[in-house]
Amino acid sequence: MGMSAGGNPDEPMMEINTTPLIDVMLVLLIMFIITIPVMTHAVKLDMPRPSEDQIEPPVPPEIIELEIDYDGTILWNGTEVKSFATLERYFRQESTKPVQPELHILANKRTRYDSVAKALALAQRQGLVKIGFKGMEQYAQ
Repeated sequence: MGMSAGGNPDEPMMEINTTPLIDVMLVLLIMFIITIPVMTHAVKLDMPRPSEDQIEPPVPPEIIELEIDYDGTILWNGTEVKSFATLERYFRQESTKPVQPELHILANKRTRYDSVAKALALAQRQGLVKIGFKGMEQYAQ
C-alpha cells in the first residue's frame, strides 16, 4: 500500500495517526478560549464626589495673537508693533503675570525666517513657555 514506508504490506502499521489528536487539541483550545472570562484592566476605586460649590468651570487662558507679515510688520493682537525692543517689552510684561497667556504666532507664507526667529528668541528669553503656531494650512500646498 501507499502508507507503508517499506517492508511487507501485511505487517501492521507502526506509525500513529496524529490527525484525530490534532482535531481534539484544536477543539479543546477553542473551548478554553471561549470559556476564559474577559480580563478587565480597570481598577475600581471609590472616590469621594465633589460638592457643587467645589466645582469650578475651567478659565480659558488669555491668548495673544502675534502676526508677522511678509514685509516684517509685527501685529500684537491687531495693533502694529514698531520695533523688536517694544515687542520685548510686551513679552516681559506678559511673562510676569501669574498665569502666562498663550502666544499664537501667525507667520505669513512669504515672511523671512529671520523675523520669526527673532520673535521666538525674544519670547523665549523673556520666559514665555506657551507658544504655538497658527495658519499652518497655508504651507500645505
